[in-house]
Amino acid sequence: MAILSVDLAYRSWADLGIVVLDRLQAESSREGGIACEIIQSPSLFSGSGPVDANTLAGQLNHLCNLRGIRVMMLDGPQAWKSDSNGLEHSRVSEKQLNTAAKTGLPGIVKPVTYRAFAEFCLDVYDALCRRGWRRLETTEHPGSPQERVLVESYPHAAWKSLGLEPLPSKRRCRVSDLAACYGALRAIVPFTTNRPPSHDQLQAIVGGLPGLGLEARDAIEARIVGSPPRREDGHWREGFIVLPVLSALPAGGIWPIDTHLLD
Repeated sequence: MAILSVDLAYRSWADLGIVVLDRLQAESSREGGIACEIIQSPSLFSGSGPVDANTLAGQLNHLCNLRGIRVMMLDGPQAWKSDSNGLEHSRVSEKQLNTAAKTGLPGIVKPVTYRAFAEFCLDVYDALCRRGWRRLETTEHPGSPQERVLVESYPHAAWKSLGLEPLPSKRRCRVSDLAACYGALRAIVPFTTNRPPSHDQLQAIVGGLPGLGLEARDAIEARIVGSPPRREDGHWREGFIVLPVLSALPAGGIWPIDTHLLD
């Protein structure tokens, strides 16, 4: 079964990176591995101006309904930090991954310029939950076949987790950097794309890789970092970030099972 991975953006619809990832049987392709469909459908994602969280959630939900997708990876914070997690400025997952931006108590972020994006991301998660999705709650049972699960990704750490140099920020990324990172990823993870990916789409690809295992309920070499999401004083707090791990990738491109939680 396929999964959906989204590199979130709020200033412009054109900045969204949206890909569908699906496993291929070896006999279906010369390379086997993973098929990455880059979504650029004017009929589905044709908004102009700033991205509206509820509209985006509706369109993503519609796409998942059409494709029978039950796992959605989202690159963006799903919650604020818990008041009792022992950290001053961040969620447990952000501390463990040393993320550049931090979501603190409700309304507080570091750097302060991150607040609009963080609040937008939380709004997207909430809008999807109103449509029947839920945040990933456990490392042991990602969900029954009937459940639709939202999983937070973090592409910058995903590159490092695979032993690769992260893709430079969009502002600093040259065409040669994009090509180099694309080639390096394909060298260790056999995948095909229906068109050359943009910066945002390549981030969605690498961030979405562990979602394939979660969809299959076998946690495909996934590193699940952080604490379970929970409601606290009327707000969602904490939440897991899930990263891909590469230890022994067979030629056919199917990872062995290995789920672990970093505390």
